[in-house]
Amino acid sequence: MDKWLDSVYSDGTGEFVSSPAPRMGETVQVRLRVLDGAPVKRVFLRSLHNGLQSFTEMERRKALHGLRYYEAPLPINEPRVEYCFCIAATDATYYYTQMGITGYVPDHICNFALLSDYVQPEWVRDTVFYQIFPERFCNGDPSNDVTTGEYYVGGCPALHREWDDQVLDYQQGRCMDFYGGDLEGVRLKLPYLKKLGVTALYLNPIFAGPSVHKYDCVDYFHVDPHFGGDDALAELTRDAHEQGIRVVLDISINHTGSNHLWFNKDGVFFPKTVGAYNNPESPERSFYYFNEDGSYHGWYGNAHMPTLNYTSQKLRDAVYRAQDSVLRKWLKPPYNIDGWRFDVADTFGRHDSIQLAHTLWPEIRRAIREENPQAYILAEDWGDCAQYLQGTEWDSTMNYFGCARVIREFLGQRDLFLHPLLRSEKKMTGEDVKARVMQHLAKLPWVIRENQFNLIDSHDVPRLHNDPAIDSRARKAAAIFQFILPGAASIYYGDEADIGGTVDSNEGCRWPMPWDKEIEETEGYRLYHAMCSLKAAHRALREGGMKFIFAKGPVFAIARFTLEEAFVAVLSNSDREETAELPLCEIGARMPENGADVFGNTVGFTPVSTGAVLTLPPHAALLFNCPMV
Repeated sequence: MDKWLDSVYSDGTGEFVSSPAPRMGETVQVRLRVLDGAPVKRVFLRSLHNGLQSFTEMERRKALHGLRYYEAPLPINEPRVEYCFCIAATDATYYYTQMGITGYVPDHICNFALLSDYVQPEWVRDTVFYQIFPERFCNGDPSNDVTTGEYYVGGCPALHREWDDQVLDYQQGRCMDFYGGDLEGVRLKLPYLKKLGVTALYLNPIFAGPSVHKYDCVDYFHVDPHFGGDDALAELTRDAHEQGIRVVLDISINHTGSNHLWFNKDGVFFPKTVGAYNNPESPERSFYYFNEDGSYHGWYGNAHMPTLNYTSQKLRDAVYRAQDSVLRKWLKPPYNIDGWRFDVADTFGRHDSIQLAHTLWPEIRRAIREENPQAYILAEDWGDCAQYLQGTEWDSTMNYFGCARVIREFLGQRDLFLHPLLRSEKKMTGEDVKARVMQHLAKLPWVIRENQFNLIDSHDVPRLHNDPAIDSRARKAAAIFQFILPGAASIYYGDEADIGGTVDSNEGCRWPMPWDKEIEETEGYRLYHAMCSLKAAHRALREGGMKFIFAKGPVFAIARFTLEEAFVAVLSNSDREETAELPLCEIGARMPENGADVFGNTVGFTPVSTGAVLTLPPHAALLFNCPMV
């Protein structure tokens, strides 16, 4: 295809759609742009209404920065209106969807889509999250620490550890080794987080539970007393909101712990007269999947985490429907949380012949949004989950699929999720990165793209910077990548502090925060503080369009842009010097005259008619603020 085709572009931002979140009955103006002077005869907007296609010829409008704009009206007469573009050129007809240009009629999977009356949590796209594993972040109140032998679960005692003690591996500690982190510790560190540039917290589970991680909850209705109890959460959210920081809580409504009030297998925390396991006639018996012999289904075969059975209407009431339900309680005063992160959301409501996921999630969404229309609904799914991300269920997934898994493999790690027998030794290319990112984003309406939770590290994966097999420059490349993508970026606690850890288990990424070091002097702090500051200062990094403008061999480049400014990230996984030709004309921009990126790194470049040819050092991780032409 001719090179001018690479300049064809549209998206769902306000610069290409007059109303990105339209109301039913509204007519929006849709725009497309292409290089000025391209051999385009006519452009048509092809839309679908009530199953029928229609073609509207687009009118030539303004020319700006060397690009020509076309525009056409689009009536919003359905909850979801899809469209694509048909371009009649002098040589052929071409078609443009969110996946790109084709010379053949494309399917509808990657059509552009506008969602009528969709209420977007608009704050998310501007946000930098900071994920906290509460037990290991900061001990603000030693008086509520777990004491050694305070309780036993499965024959394992709770163990009190000192903050600088080595974290125990699972066989030694069984996730029962406690360092004393609590919500008061988080509250005390709010000024530190605000200075770093954080605008939202994502807290791993804080509800009562016997383990360090608390995904084995024993009471959804109370914050663990060792974290400070319910009052500590109210104080934290109050102070966080006063400092402009939102708070999202983590919960598993897929399963409880086997010691939960509703199940209560061992009678550790409640009398055995309470709960479903020992009492077949208990009102909570229908909350779980019990077999005739008294055995039960546990999540992932784990007997300590019995799966909840949402065929029970009473369970639905308790979790989200009733006004005093779990999910509603914490959204209301005095807690006023700003959203929920749902653990193992990919398995929720699914048990062999019982497949309720797409019934339950819309109900849960409605319940949450009734309490807070701007509440964020974040779900755990490590794979392709586009069916949940269409405006009626989740706002976002933990974006492993289109962010963490992609960039970590590009930088030299094996894929985080694939079976070992399926893992390839082939080095990932820039073309692979583009294909993997776009196969995720191209299926999402733009307003959903802007909700994406882009992460590198988490409580479930080894920290990238702790991997001795990865080049030391990889962390910078990963940070640039996650901040250049549409949506929110998430920093896992301690990444900015060069926190230590191992790469052989989950325990290795859950070390206590190293408050005894000069954190603000570390390489990690300087990197993340700079990225947070850039996101806060530049609309292009919050609301701008996004386009891969180069992907070849070991190098790729992504642009984020508005009509006023453009940023271009250029990343390489090569051990040697490489060249890359950046067609900056496609975004109406040019290279900075001194060839310096936002970190002060300079590269040699040669201006060419389409942009610039760059000479890249090995393992380049560059972010340019490119002036418009």
